[in-house]
Amino acid sequence: MAPLRGTRRGNSRLPRRAAVGRRSFTSTLKALDELARSGAQVSVRIDDLDRGSSVLMGDDFVTLPVAGLGVVPLLIEVAAQIEAGTLDGLEIVDRNIIDRVESGGVWQHLKAPALPVVDLAVLAAAAGDGTAANALITRVGLPAVRSRIEDLGLSRSALLDRFRDNRGPDDAPHVALGTTRELAQLFAALVNSEVVSAGVSAQVAEWLSLNHDLSLIASATGLDPFAHFNDRHGLLFINKTGRADGVRCEAGVLAGPRAGVAYALTVCFDDLSIAHRLRAHDAFRTLGVELMEYVF
Repeated sequence: MAPLRGTRRGNSRLPRRAAVGRRSFTSTLKALDELARSGAQVSVRIDDLDRGSSVLMGDDFVTLPVAGLGVVPLLIEVAAQIEAGTLDGLEIVDRNIIDRVESGGVWQHLKAPALPVVDLAVLAAAAGDGTAANALITRVGLPAVRSRIEDLGLSRSALLDRFRDNRGPDDAPHVALGTTRELAQLFAALVNSEVVSAGVSAQVAEWLSLNHDLSLIASATGLDPFAHFNDRHGLLFINKTGRADGVRCEAGVLAGPRAGVAYALTVCFDDLSIAHRLRAHDAFRTLGVELMEYVF
C-alpha cells in the first residue's frame, strides 16, 4: 500500500481543516501506516461535507471485501421499490423459504416465523441480520440490486452473493466488495438526499441510524448504541459496519457544530490472534477520536 496522505501535498502538510494540531489526523496516519507495514490492506477516505473536498485518503480506489456493508445498496433498492410501488413494504416474507445465517443476527432467535419487508430492513440495518438480508435479497433479487449499484455510479462496488455461514468453492468468495471512496460518497449522498430521491435517501438513512454496532470508529462518539437517533448534543450520525474473517470496515456520516464528514475505512488483515484483531480495531478507534475532534 502506498503511504497514506492528506489531500494537501501528501504527508508533509496536514489537511486544510486541520489548521491546529487537535484537528489533524496524525495519530490515524501513524496507526494505519503501522497496519500497512504489518501486511494489512488498508483503505481510507474522509470527505468534508461542507467543502465537498477530501480531507484524508489512502488507497481509496482499491476494491476490497466489505462484508455487511453490502447491505446498504440492498436497502436502497428495497426503499426504491417501495417508493415506486413495485414492492409492498408490509408484504410478509416467510423465514422457512430463506437461507438462514446462524452466525449472527436476531431473527433466528425470534418466534415470529414471518415478518414484513420493512421490519426485515430494520433488522438488516440495525442488527446486521444475515437472514433478514437474505430475505430481502430473495424478494428484490440480486440482479435488481446490481442494476441499482450501476445506476448509482458505483463502478467498483458489488453485492456478489447472499450471506452465508460458510463459503464453499462454488460460492462467491465474498458477499460484497467496495472502495472507501465510493462508500464515503454514497453516505454523503444519502444525507444530502441525492440517492434515487429525497424519500428514498431519508428512508435508508433512517434505517441506518438504528445500527447497534458502534464498536469501531463510532466508539469514540459516546452515543448510546441502542438509541442515538436524536442526540442531545446535536451529533448527527449514521453508519454501517462490515465484519468477516480478517475483514473490518465501517462507513458513515458524522456531523457536529464545527464540521461534517463522510468517512469510510476498510482493513483486511491476517486474523491470527486476538492481538492482530485488536490492533486493527485500535486503528478504527483512533480515527474515531480524530473525527470527533474534527467535527467538534
